[in-house]
Amino acid sequence: MTTQADSRTGALTPTTPIEPAGERYVYDLSEGNAGMSALLGGKGAGVAEMTRIGVPVPDGFTVTTSACVATMRNGGTWPEELWDEIQAHLDALERRTGRTLGAAERPLLVSVRSGAVRSMPGMMDTILNLGISDEAADSLAAESGDPRFAWDCYRRFVQMYGEVVEGVPGQVFEDELTALKERRGVAQDTDLTADDLRELVATFRSVARRSTGHDLPTDPREQLRRSVDAVFGSWNSPRAQVYRRLNDIPDDLGTAVNVMQMVFGNKGDSSATGVCFTRNPATGAKERYGEFLLDAQGEDVVAGIRTPRPLPELESVLPDAYARLMAAMDLLEHHYKDMQDIEFTVEDGTLYLLQVRTGKRTAAAALKVARDLVAEGAIDKETALRRIDPAQLDQLLHPTLDTARAPAPSRTASTRPRARRWARSCSTPTPRQSGAEPVSTWCSCAGRRRRTTSTASRRPRACSPRTAA
Repeated sequence: MTTQADSRTGALTPTTPIEPAGERYVYDLSEGNAGMSALLGGKGAGVAEMTRIGVPVPDGFTVTTSACVATMRNGGTWPEELWDEIQAHLDALERRTGRTLGAAERPLLVSVRSGAVRSMPGMMDTILNLGISDEAADSLAAESGDPRFAWDCYRRFVQMYGEVVEGVPGQVFEDELTALKERRGVAQDTDLTADDLRELVATFRSVARRSTGHDLPTDPREQLRRSVDAVFGSWNSPRAQVYRRLNDIPDDLGTAVNVMQMVFGNKGDSSATGVCFTRNPATGAKERYGEFLLDAQGEDVVAGIRTPRPLPELESVLPDAYARLMAAMDLLEHHYKDMQDIEFTVEDGTLYLLQVRTGKRTAAAALKVARDLVAEGAIDKETALRRIDPAQLDQLLHPTLDTARAPAPSRTASTRPRARRWARSCSTPTPRQSGAEPVSTWCSCAGRRRRTTSTASRRPRACSPRTAA
């Protein structure tokens, strides 16, 4: 039996718009497009555009940036009609999927993700697996035939929700997880059994109770309301404010919130999650570039606990999903006429795309990509010139290390995730040599990031890339 719903198997059927009495604050994915990024945020506009052109994405809806701005202007109080509008769109999502948020039978689980107008990777908050409970976990276990998968989702939710929404220090969860692995004599999270994870859920809930003085809420709609509010609040977190100052992003844009049906990359070796670029973001070469993990959810790729595998290896383990991913990458680059950065999940062999955006790139790559796109007839010279930031040209005039002569580092968990985490926190692609191995370039701020998604672990710093000793 599968946990997949009909609405996640391809392009979504257009829905009848839900018209509120006043200003509209929520849109289904099938109602948006790429031109609505100021309202839906970059992520919301991207998934809406992928829905429009037939790329497989999970079903969901987006709470607009205007809702966040109105909340900020009102001292943190939501617009009066916002919650009713969110619930109306959630009701519609439940009808389309045939699932109910938090139900004991056929439960609907959702992700709650930020989506600023201008990309701010890693600066704001995400909650995954919202809607799971003891009863829902048992139902997922029975439906999927995999109790470990169900309880892994549950422990991830308690950790993320407790940390992001309730303010529980992320390290206390990490300490409990580390202690359990030591007691069991295992090295990886994936080595823990379903019974281990069930025990860990109870431990995490006790940790949250000790930290907050109360139990975590069990009403899934209340969890959703608090999670949306937490994402709104993350717009003004210290790390987000610093990032905006460093990147000249206005403070009054606000963030959208994307609520989407969960797809699961942690359902065993037939499932995976990863990130990829349609061209090499370090050199600009027209080659596939990215990383993935089997049996994982999105945060695992950048957390540093497991070594991600280079994208070409996906072909040997999940060939059908790999072929569909290659086709989607071609389609999206042709559609946007620029190099794209894509997040994807494979659930039981079925591919879903979770995000698309214009890919960050080095100065040398920016010049090569622009020149190659002109040569390919995708853009004209005037467009290419507009895409080159003068500051990038300045970088090209300074001496740089010859990465072609750099020795390849050993592919270990201590080097590879560190380089990837620099790419995520600095919004700059990690340079690699030709082939799968990264060059030994990283940033001191990323090297100090903890594994969790906590606020403390994502403080942005002025990054000074350097060569690892």
